[in-house]
Amino acid sequence: MTNDTLTLRPAEAMDIDDLDRLFGQSYPVLLKPDYSPSVLVTAVPLISKAQLALIASGTFFVVCDGDDIVGAGGWTMQAPGGKPGSRGIGHIRHVATDHRRTREGIGRKLMDYIALHAHASGMTQLHCQSTLTAVPFYEAMGFVAQGDINVPLRPGIDFPAVFMVRML
Repeated sequence: MTNDTLTLRPAEAMDIDDLDRLFGQSYPVLLKPDYSPSVLVTAVPLISKAQLALIASGTFFVVCDGDDIVGAGGWTMQAPGGKPGSRGIGHIRHVATDHRRTREGIGRKLMDYIALHAHASGMTQLHCQSTLTAVPFYEAMGFVAQGDINVPLRPGIDFPAVFMVRML
């Protein structure tokens, strides 16, 4: 995918440091309006690390502007938290845009590609554990909120989120 200087490609192991930087710099800024400081202090360090298994899955992608990663995300058949998946259901995983580059269409291009890739792989719906901040974005992408959830990150640390579904 190309849009001016933007390209989309599968993530690679060599991207791990850049992904950690993207998540670590963007999540605190983007999530601040919707989460209490106590949630941010406990959750952000846990959610801002790239996951090697996702990168190796072949279904996790990065959007680059030249050599800079400005967006990332993907999908898996396996549900978050290592739970087994269900036939035809893909799970949106670890989507982020550089906090300095929001509202430029990076997230939309990424999610359009993820939906096409998942559909071509036989998925009929996508499930998402959206941050409170990202709900309007996912709604604009065709997802429908199903209800509030708490995502367990570690014993005693839950992250408030919204479960969302999109038919493909």
